[in-house]
Amino acid sequence: MEHITIRGAEPGDWAAIWPFFRKITAAGDTFTYPMDLDREVASGWWLLPESNRTVVAVEEGTGTVVGTAKMNRNQSGPGSHVASASFMVDPAYGGRGVGRALVEDSLDWARAAGYRGMQFNAVAATNTHAVRLYERLGFRIVGTVPEAFHHPREGYVGLHVMHRPL
Repeated sequence: MEHITIRGAEPGDWAAIWPFFRKITAAGDTFTYPMDLDREVASGWWLLPESNRTVVAVEEGTGTVVGTAKMNRNQSGPGSHVASASFMVDPAYGGRGVGRALVEDSLDWARAAGYRGMQFNAVAATNTHAVRLYERLGFRIVGTVPEAFHHPREGYVGLHVMHRPL
């Protein structure tokens, strides 16, 4: 999408994020979140405290929130030098580059924060659009946990662990 701005999420943005967040998680085909996740619990899981980062992708001109991402340490202690992130794009805006812009922004954030790599712990093998995007941006599948994701139509499928150095 040519005309979007990515900015830090504010508490008031949750009202715009929640409708597509709910739709995506209720589908049960990409995230390991409960499909009946409640609005308040979801907000706490997505809108992260400082030292982490949550952003929104906003369509210029209309101010419409078209996507969001959250970024954080992948692990604590000796693993705290590797970042992680999660992304959601409003399905009405899919295929327009919003996801790519969010991933690139997360990589910039992680580099600036001094992380040495970024790792995604649970990418459903059936989420081929995301896998392809991540691979185009330098991520590699470093392992797949067999049958670790119960897809609502495909049954038990693998969950990829994806990583890229920064």
